[in-house]
Amino acid sequence: MSLIRRLFSWKISSPVLSGLCRSFLWMLLGAFVLSLLLWGSGLQEQDLTMYTYIVHGIAAAFGGLTAGGRASSKGWYQGALTGAFYGLIVLLIGFLALDSAPAGIDFLWVLAAAGIGALGGIFGVNLQKS
Repeated sequence: MSLIRRLFSWKISSPVLSGLCRSFLWMLLGAFVLSLLLWGSGLQEQDLTMYTYIVHGIAAAFGGLTAGGRASSKGWYQGALTGAFYGLIVLLIGFLALDSAPAGIDFLWVLAAAGIGALGGIFGVNLQKS
């Protein structure tokens, strides 16, 4: 029984990597909810722009919260790194999948994701158990 427990209870030690994994899980959940909303209502894909930004903001915040919770100190730093990497990965995926060249406004999104992740990291490091 302890072998099974050791195999399936692995933990990511890096705060940024664990925050990125949590961010993408929240993005996956948000994309699923938006897909159901798109399928079940009369909305068009063009109407979902604001909702996708909200989903990405929530994902960056929860990723920063996780990174800050895993860090023993400097939660804002770990959260900001998580948010910045999250924004860059989403930007890279958009560039590769949609063949759209990155513009200056896209890098503002990366800075916004870093700021949201930093806020999540601040809350995450303060929510740690002493």
